[in-house]
Amino acid sequence: MKYGSIILEKKEYVYLKRILNISGYAGDLETQKCLMSLANELKTAHIVDEDEMPKDVIRFNSTVTLVLENGVEKVLQLVIPSERDIKQSKISVLTPMGSALIGYSVDDTVQWDFPSGKQNFSIINVVQDCTYRETEITEQFKT
Repeated sequence: MKYGSIILEKKEYVYLKRILNISGYAGDLETQKCLMSLANELKTAHIVDEDEMPKDVIRFNSTVTLVLENGVEKVLQLVIPSERDIKQSKISVLTPMGSALIGYSVDDTVQWDFPSGKQNFSIINVVQDCTYRETEITEQFKT
């Protein structure tokens, strides 16, 4: 791991903690296991201010290029749950893949216990959405 632990921006960390607290009602056991793994990673996460956030770390609205262990390359955008749209490759942080991505960075190889079993993948590129706004996270607190 490039930075030693996952890195999260403060507001995103608070938001993640909140949605993890209410997501215990996830329908299937395998998704719940992935979210519990994420909750455990949050315990050792490095929390930083917006201006200290490295540009190559996956966060909300980041577009990520990754290579699966079978060599398949995927491009995904990590989003808040209400913005998910699989047809546009927008995955929620509350999905197994979304929970595996948040806080990791370019050149990290991640091993994650997905519903289909343990898998490794490498992160080869991260692009931050220049339209990211704090209000997207703030608006979620109002609902």
